[in-house]
Amino acid sequence: MHTLVELFSQYDIVGAFLVNIEITAWSTLFSLILGVVLVMMRISPVSSMRMVAGAYVELFKNMPLTIIMVFMVLGAYAQLKLSFSSSFATNFFWLAVTGLSLYTAAFVCESLRSGINTVPLGQAEASRALGLSFLQSTTSIILPQAFRGSVAPLGNTLIALLKNSTVAAAASVATETSSLMSEMIEFHADAIIAIFLIFAIGYVILIIPIGILTTYLSNALAVRR
Repeated sequence: MHTLVELFSQYDIVGAFLVNIEITAWSTLFSLILGVVLVMMRISPVSSMRMVAGAYVELFKNMPLTIIMVFMVLGAYAQLKLSFSSSFATNFFWLAVTGLSLYTAAFVCESLRSGINTVPLGQAEASRALGLSFLQSTTSIILPQAFRGSVAPLGNTLIALLKNSTVAAAASVATETSSLMSEMIEFHADAIIAIFLIFAIGYVILIIPIGILTTYLSNALAVRR
């Protein structure tokens, strides 16, 4: 107990978790927006748009996240001069968010596409018969039902995103949990079990409510046919 109190008093553990939560929140927003755009491209009647979206999804689904994060620092920032702020801490934060968003958008797209597959084909045909454009039928009829049908996979994607936020250390974000855990182990090797339990239990506390909520929403919003 004394070791735990000492660790919490010496290190801002709660603050590190808040950084990961903030990274996750922003990445969720941006990956959701990009994922919606991608899934609309994948079901578009324009073949070139389907090919571009399909190539994007396959590329990012099969690319290790660590490589993307390292590229954001050594490629996008160092070579391409991509910068969001003059502050190093702020800049690396947003580089991590960008990398996570680009990566997670591919999985959001696939989750939504699984939801689209639950929408009866006749509804799209009926919307065209009514004279609705592709954009109108997709945003007004197909996507709302797709979101209801893909709550569970989207929830799993969010859980994966929260855990993947620890890879932000590869993007030089020095104040998040994996960086802090490494620092704590370096200076308190005798308390390695306590340090591991602190971060393991912390993520369990964050992830279990997400799983419970998505399971509830999946059942509550399921389309009854």
